[in-house]
Amino acid sequence: MKVLCFGSLNIDYRYKVDHFVQKGETMSSLGLQVFTGGKGLNQSIALAKAGVETWHAGAIGEDGKFLVDEMEAAGVNTSCVAVLSDVRSGNAIIQNDKEGDNCILLYGGANQAITEAQVDEVMSHFESGDFLVLQNEINNLPYIMEKAHAIGMKIVLNPSPMNEKILELPLQYVTYFMLNEVEAGQILGVDTKNGFEGEKLAKALIEKFPGSSIVLTMGSAGSIYVDENQVVPQSVYRVKAVDTTAAGDTFTGFFIGGLLRGLEVKDAMDQASRASAIAVTRQGAAPSIPVLAEVEKFEL
Repeated sequence: MKVLCFGSLNIDYRYKVDHFVQKGETMSSLGLQVFTGGKGLNQSIALAKAGVETWHAGAIGEDGKFLVDEMEAAGVNTSCVAVLSDVRSGNAIIQNDKEGDNCILLYGGANQAITEAQVDEVMSHFESGDFLVLQNEINNLPYIMEKAHAIGMKIVLNPSPMNEKILELPLQYVTYFMLNEVEAGQILGVDTKNGFEGEKLAKALIEKFPGSSIVLTMGSAGSIYVDENQVVPQSVYRVKAVDTTAAGDTFTGFFIGGLLRGLEVKDAMDQASRASAIAVTRQGAAPSIPVLAEVEKFEL
């Protein structure tokens, strides 16, 4: 059994700032660093570092070959990454403030050039029972999901960044939803500001998509796993955050990686929480993701 992450690969331009730029404001940054990034790349690296056989599919421009090198160094199979000559790689402009929070502006680039022919070729390498992990930073998601469902793959969806395209997907095919409360509310079409949150949100998603499993992240309140048979809450490990960029992607990779390695849900949730706690204490997206041995030894 293996996992395919079909997702984005970005060049991250990270600007250290005192505060986020406001409308009409021109501000000098305190520094610039260039990192590998993209939710797909981050989640592939997290999956590989969590100890499972991980393949990545996606597309880059000629300027993004170092992104592939980064994934290969982490143990990801990159044979399904297309290198395109007529488009630049996707990139992100990231502002990282003194509190460790960030805001991100994305340019899709090659991430929006996925063809059905590429999808067909990629899917020929997978079979029933394999996992497919998706986010919302590439095009052709409906076609990818239809092909994966026909094969019998287990589909994991992280609907980020959340927009109207998510609601057009065949969400009934999703095995695991990995999402936050805002994303859950938008999928359900409900207001999350009036007590409709946490476990209530997750159970409402189960009612809408029977047979699926929900992993809902709730910031400082932790996370919760809900399926038709159980509810598993998970607290956060409190650390001094310096950069939260890869926290969610690390959580996703280690949770799914834990399940693939045979962990019970409770243990996979705990391991994912530990891994994301380590990640936020480090700068960068992919470079901040810990390896499994670090996570297993992590203690406060």
